[in-house]
Amino acid sequence: VTFFLKGTARRKKKVVHRTATADDKKLQFSLKKLGVNNISGIEEVNMFTNQGTVIHFNNPKVQASLAANTFTITGHAETKQLTEMLPSILNQLGADSLTSLRRLAEALPKQRKLNLEYIL
Repeated sequence: VTFFLKGTARRKKKVVHRTATADDKKLQFSLKKLGVNNISGIEEVNMFTNQGTVIHFNNPKVQASLAANTFTITGHAETKQLTEMLPSILNQLGADSLTSLRRLAEALPKQRKLNLEYIL
């Protein structure tokens, strides 16, 4: 409570903090309205970024709604470098990804060379 010379005391506005569980409940309610179905049997999910990193989910919960063209992946995510994941993910890559991987492999030595020149 803050007091001023004239008038009545002003009350501070109470701020209601949202919790993560409340957000999760809202998200689950929205997904339920979309009619998502659980997809079982998925052991890992890898999402490739343009920066050469991979967002890796191990044993995720995957849900899909084909009518809404929506997929959800929930679980613990780790961001890893593509070079860390290379031996194990080669069988997961399609033709487009292999082409992107070749371009990335060509760009890595150039990037390292530029970094070394910058440091020196």
